[in-house]
Amino acid sequence: MKIKITREILLPVLQAANNVVERRQSLPILSNVLIVAGEEGIQITATDMEVELVSLIKNPVLEAGSVALPARKLFDICRALPADSEMTIETSGAKAKIASGRSRFSLAAMNADEFPSIGAFESSVDLELPTETLSDLLESTSFAMAHQDVRYYLNGLLLEIDNSRIRAVATDGHRLAMTDKSVEISLDAPRQCIVPRKGVLEIVRLLNPASTSAQIAVGENHFRVTSGDQSLTTKLVDGRFPDYERVIPRETDNRVVASRESLRAGLSRASILSNEKFRGIRLILKKNLLTAVAHNPEQEEAEEEIEVEYSGAAVEVGFNVSYLLDVLGVMRSDTVRLDLIDAQSSCLMQVPDDATSRYVVMPMRL
Repeated sequence: MKIKITREILLPVLQAANNVVERRQSLPILSNVLIVAGEEGIQITATDMEVELVSLIKNPVLEAGSVALPARKLFDICRALPADSEMTIETSGAKAKIASGRSRFSLAAMNADEFPSIGAFESSVDLELPTETLSDLLESTSFAMAHQDVRYYLNGLLLEIDNSRIRAVATDGHRLAMTDKSVEISLDAPRQCIVPRKGVLEIVRLLNPASTSAQIAVGENHFRVTSGDQSLTTKLVDGRFPDYERVIPRETDNRVVASRESLRAGLSRASILSNEKFRGIRLILKKNLLTAVAHNPEQEEAEEEIEVEYSGAAVEVGFNVSYLLDVLGVMRSDTVRLDLIDAQSSCLMQVPDDATSRYVVMPMRL
């Protein structure tokens, strides 16, 4: 195999591949990327056996062939070269030689035939979404996914697909994020699947605004997103997602409408003096006024008064301020609505008069 390619074309592809490759691998081959040079161009594949990223670079090939090369070392070499430099990669036996200008490198190569692949699967759901729609769907919910929770089904994102809607739901047991997007497809029955955390984060990275649409394929145990010249396949989480509808609070008269930016800025300032470990903040609601109070073990205190629209009963409730700020960070609207029942009940956050995205934050005792 022999290829010649510019650094600027290869670098972002290797960066994406290294996001998939795990630093500590049980199999040595998994720390490599597979490079296949052929008539269509250069195909680069990275996998950890759970997630697989395939990128196609439409670049002329000097000599067809395939090889597995160390992912991190190849990326570091490419990154260290001067901007706009041209690289030649040539394989010879168990070595790959990389040349660029006056730089020469020799990398240990592995047999391409040993490189594992998730491979093809039979899809039961195929749909196409605008890239912006899929990106918004994932980014507006993925922050609420659990991380290394023993309830493994929470370490991912639930996707529900029916003939008119695709819904994303994520929860870590303390908060919940849910977003709906309209679709028009023909399904025999609604489909649910849980996409693992790493797969979701890599799909978000994959979605390039330059590509107008993304193709989604859902199989029995796999989920694939193709955007432009890149395709990411992930295994699905085998588990049952909890009944999330049950935790969404009922309607209440204690409804706050506030400027999203004013509320975010006020909570951010108050959070400076919150307990660094528990991040607790107390919200005190009175007519048209929300007061955010934070304390810490050093007996320091912060208090922020924020003007809001509120005419309900006086309410005092504690929350993890990070959870509230995460929600306000993904919302796009100028105003935000908070439904609060009492100090023991969860808070429902959403855009006023728009139920396509709903966020639930559980209270905490302070």
